[in-house]
Amino acid sequence: MSAISFQSVSKAYPSPRGPQGATFLALDGVSLEVAEGEFFGLLGPNGAGKTTMISILAGLTRATSGRVTVMGSDVQADYAQARRKLGVVPQELVFDPLFNVREALRFQSGYFGIKNNDAWIDELLESLGLTDKANANMRQLSGGMKRRVLVAQALVHKPPVIVLDEPTAGVDVELRQTLWQFIAKLNKQGHTVLLTTHYLEEAEALCSRIAMLKTGRIVALDQTSALLKAASSNVLRFKTADTLPDALASRARITGRIVQLPAHNALEIEQYLAAVREAGVSVEDVEIRKADLEDVFIDVMKAAGESI
Repeated sequence: MSAISFQSVSKAYPSPRGPQGATFLALDGVSLEVAEGEFFGLLGPNGAGKTTMISILAGLTRATSGRVTVMGSDVQADYAQARRKLGVVPQELVFDPLFNVREALRFQSGYFGIKNNDAWIDELLESLGLTDKANANMRQLSGGMKRRVLVAQALVHKPPVIVLDEPTAGVDVELRQTLWQFIAKLNKQGHTVLLTTHYLEEAEALCSRIAMLKTGRIVALDQTSALLKAASSNVLRFKTADTLPDALASRARITGRIVQLPAHNALEIEQYLAAVREAGVSVEDVEIRKADLEDVFIDVMKAAGESI
């Protein structure tokens, strides 16, 4: 039995620009299986359909067609049972200003019918660095602390499946480290984790398997190691304040002064450097590195765009 199963799932919305009655597909026949105990990454640009998938998984949105299950429970036909098996950390900072942190977690426990849950609540507070904030009102917390409380609320009923939707967006390094240490521990204990993130280095480090989504369709799905092996074997990286020749610029990933060029072999690297010298481009901090998940992601999205 899969922990999460999407079976030919589509979701259509009314088109804001088309004629009356026109629709657009936020999801287009998505099929996906996440195994029990897996740490799975779901990646894609904004508008790819990731949040729609999570909304359907959590029972907040109904699929137009197809079927979704959590640990065998249908998210529409058996919503209550499916929801008990799922813990979702949303992107948005949603909180009740009337409660302090401990009260919010006790209330969330009650929502799932769990009594006498203080021992687990104490463990969550300690693991997420919230012990000294247990009696603080939610309104008094910083954005990072509110994010920690959202994680605790998602885990308070000990769900076997944990969904993290951009959990570290806009938070500090300390919270990222605290969160990933705790989530990795839960994953080792058998919890299934589904992660969406724009921090691709996190996905590369944490996820054993990854799906990439674009315009509502899965355009890549494989083991993380296999995706990395399929990428260009090396990347030439350097800094420059000069303008690159068009032939190089069209192949480069440029971030500020940093230029990165995919290279399949040593000859290609030599050709790049020769072209730079001939153009009179001044470079510094030259290095050659292995391709990472960001390189793979850019290649996949580009290829998907050309095939659509």
